[in-house]
Amino acid sequence: MDPANQSSDTQDCFVYRTIEDLNAIESCARRSKRGAVVGGGLLGLEAAGALKNLGIETHVIEFAPMLMAEQLDQMGGEQLRRKIESMGVRVHTSKNTLEIVQEGVEARKTMRFADGSELEVDFIVFSTGIRPRDKLATQCGLDVAPRGGIVINDSCQTSDPDIYAIGECASWNNRVFGLVAPGYKMAQVAVDHILGSENAFEGADLSAKLKLLGVDVGGIGDAHGRTPGARSYVYLDESKEIYKRLIVSEDNKTCSVRYWWAIPATTVTCCNWC
Repeated sequence: MDPANQSSDTQDCFVYRTIEDLNAIESCARRSKRGAVVGGGLLGLEAAGALKNLGIETHVIEFAPMLMAEQLDQMGGEQLRRKIESMGVRVHTSKNTLEIVQEGVEARKTMRFADGSELEVDFIVFSTGIRPRDKLATQCGLDVAPRGGIVINDSCQTSDPDIYAIGECASWNNRVFGLVAPGYKMAQVAVDHILGSENAFEGADLSAKLKLLGVDVGGIGDAHGRTPGARSYVYLDESKEIYKRLIVSEDNKTCSVRYWWAIPATTVTCCNWC
């Protein structure tokens, strides 16, 4: 679903996917003073950095209460927000966009939010992630995850063992992978299973790195420490603007940096052993 469809007028509303999208955004920016990015995740913040570099007054609109909610915990999100705002990007969290209308006093559009507040901007860039297209699965009676996606097991079979699902439409352990690499892994597992192999899908690397206006943010693995029995160790040096978190498994066999936030960038080693 294209997020811009919630606008009463899609003029000057863009998605952030292709070279053509970027060219259109740049062209619009030349005749604009104020822009908004809907989505405070990895790509949304990169888009915000691009708008800022074009000399646009830049606003980031995020539905969650913090930036990069999939990669950071509350403390890390607060540190990131503080740094980004100090660079001139205006951040609005916990904002549910209800309507976008083609009118404004100081700008061409007005964004209206569920809390009753409004924001006038000249153009909007949507970077709100993906939503699995699982309507066909529902019509066929296949199980669908509460947050969307066709439910699959470790062999990529759906609730009907003769039907497989892979890629962004599939939900494994209530997780949808919006990257191409996990899709390739699922495809291999599905083919192997059809051919009689016991190969199983065991998840995928969801490491992420953001470099925005000198802000370095990285994440590997279970960012929120949800693994049962895992212990969390936090390092914070506000004077040097460094935040790190280490997650250690209950059996002490796996030790890895799940994410870090650092200005300036520091060298972080991630080790896994069995």
